[in-house]
Amino acid sequence: MSIEKVKNYFKAFGIEDRIREFETSSATVELAAAALNCEPERIAKSLSFIVKDKPVIIVTAGDVKIDNKKFKNIFETKARLIDKDRVEDLIGHEVGGVCPFAINEGVDVYLDKSLKRFDTVFPACGSSYSAIELTIEDLEKYSNYKSWIDVCKY
Repeated sequence: MSIEKVKNYFKAFGIEDRIREFETSSATVELAAAALNCEPERIAKSLSFIVKDKPVIIVTAGDVKIDNKKFKNIFETKARLIDKDRVEDLIGHEVGGVCPFAINEGVDVYLDKSLKRFDTVFPACGSSYSAIELTIEDLEKYSNYKSWIDVCKY
């Protein structure tokens, strides 16, 4: 189970006890915000794309959408989400629980600047019933991100 992978990942840093698990689904921005009793924009959604035959994750704020023109300017290709039935195999987590932690080797992680508005954000933890509150600095540290990018429209 993916949440166990994330717990083990965070155990190495001594923060596995900060993971929150819910009785209700947190698979969408709206459901996660309700489960956490926070603003939807503070949900750090992890979107899975194929870029030049390679899986990547882009973590964005919950209230933004990918801007196709900005995406193409950065990645030199059209934005193509990974098919739902291939996400777990390519990324290492199921849809609804995708996060930038304990992912498959070779998956690059990018953080979108839309997250920089917040002191803390809530990414999922490998299941559609989990999340963790992290500062932006913590998100940088634990996600092993490649770079900050600007690929969203507000």
